[in-house]
Amino acid sequence: MRKRIRVVTPITTVGLVNAKGYQAIAGPDTEISVVQIDRGPASIESEFDKMLAIPDTVFKIMEAEREGMDAVVINAMGDPGLHPARQVVSIPVVGPAEATMHIASMLGHRFSVVTILGSVAPMLGGLAKTYGVFDKLASARWIGIPVLELETDPKRLVESLVQESITAIKEDGAHVIVLGCTGMFGLVEAVQSGLAQQGYGEIPVLDPIPVAIRMAEALVDLRLTHSKLAYPPPSDKRIVGFDVPARK
Repeated sequence: MRKRIRVVTPITTVGLVNAKGYQAIAGPDTEISVVQIDRGPASIESEFDKMLAIPDTVFKIMEAEREGMDAVVINAMGDPGLHPARQVVSIPVVGPAEATMHIASMLGHRFSVVTILGSVAPMLGGLAKTYGVFDKLASARWIGIPVLELETDPKRLVESLVQESITAIKEDGAHVIVLGCTGMFGLVEAVQSGLAQQGYGEIPVLDPIPVAIRMAEALVDLRLTHSKLAYPPPSDKRIVGFDVPARK
């Protein structure tokens, strides 16, 4: 079954999206396309940043449905615009945090998210509560490297992820590790290797973007989408200051 999945990146910084990498982890019958928002933050490292990213993210998702996409993946661990988007489109919209947290909950009794900065940790804890998995969240730890510096020192990045993951396992009781930023795409093998060298080779490590893309594919294959009882369409009303796209 042919599938067209749109990845919407909710930041304005260019050069951080690995479109070829996303296509490589998708199934052979899936076509991945990638867009970025035109208005919003350079990166998302706080609730304020997330708020700025939401309007254009939702508009890009509405455009994706009108262009015939079968599903959308939001390319940020904060899942900006996930619930509003589900109210205005009928195709599946997948947030990497929601998808990965639920998969992590299936793979172990407790999971930890290792993210970029301390300012992101409360956001992830809040999402875990919203998604009903807070009791399985062992911890949200961070490596102290901003989004826009993740590619500056790859060796330091992997070492920091491994160290915080080991701390989460030893001190917080984590059974599963979730990489807490979609900018960490492609680092699972390196982190797993580092954990294996310390005797933790059987600990699952989840990369949120592959999980989200595969989840979107599964929903399309199963002909499933979100319930409109859970995400009812908004009523028509006058809106000032936003050029809202027409709904399909």
